[in-house]
Amino acid sequence: MSSSGRGAPRRASTLVSGEVDKFDRLAQDWWDPAGPMRPLHRINPVRLAYIREEVCRHFGREDRAAFPLEGLSVLDVGCGAGLLSEPAARLGGAVTGLDPAPGMIEAARRHAAESGLAVTYRADTVETLAAEGASFDLVIAMEVVEHVADVDLFVGSCAAVLKPGGLLLLATINRTLRAFALAIVGAEYVLRWLPKGTHDWERFVTPEELRRSCEAAGLAGYATRGMVFDPLDRDWRLSRDTAVNYLARAAKPGSAA
Repeated sequence: MSSSGRGAPRRASTLVSGEVDKFDRLAQDWWDPAGPMRPLHRINPVRLAYIREEVCRHFGREDRAAFPLEGLSVLDVGCGAGLLSEPAARLGGAVTGLDPAPGMIEAARRHAAESGLAVTYRADTVETLAAEGASFDLVIAMEVVEHVADVDLFVGSCAAVLKPGGLLLLATINRTLRAFALAIVGAEYVLRWLPKGTHDWERFVTPEELRRSCEAAGLAGYATRGMVFDPLDRDWRLSRDTAVNYLARAAKPGSAA
């Protein structure tokens, strides 16, 4: 305790007031492919394809490996109820799912038990894990950056829990007028793919801003890929177009696992 009697200073946090409660209310419907998280179910195969591709390239693994994450410790930041954590475990990773919403973690643990999967879930923030000195080969933070209060702190905390040679994979939404039209007006109000108020355009992050955050955190090899919805196939695919949804990768200098 400090001499002032006020205790230790509070750790800086990336949490936005109200965001945790907003998503916690969706916990029970997270795994419903026709429910409010339907868009995440639709893009999950594309996200997994990207993860597989980047992991195989970075860690020197075979493209067609049945278990490309085997032998890797994986942290899924903002894991929700485990929609990405579970397939990452099926791909061989030793997965820890992290989310500040306790209801999400409860739903994630229940679903993993029902699926017979060994995933470690924790209701906490990545800043806490960084302060504890935790470390992972692979850190995944998909559709999280646009919901945090401090992007530099968030990316810095993700970098802090990376082992030397580790890989950080991110997915977020660009701050463009097209993104406002499609990700908010279209997805939330017209098509009603997402609950109204899911996103705040002012919190969207441009690829260049994310690059600067990664570089400030000491990460290297930053690169992006677009993720677009094909109206003809009514499905998502990887693209060069980063004007709305995009993925990013960066690595911590050192020897990879």
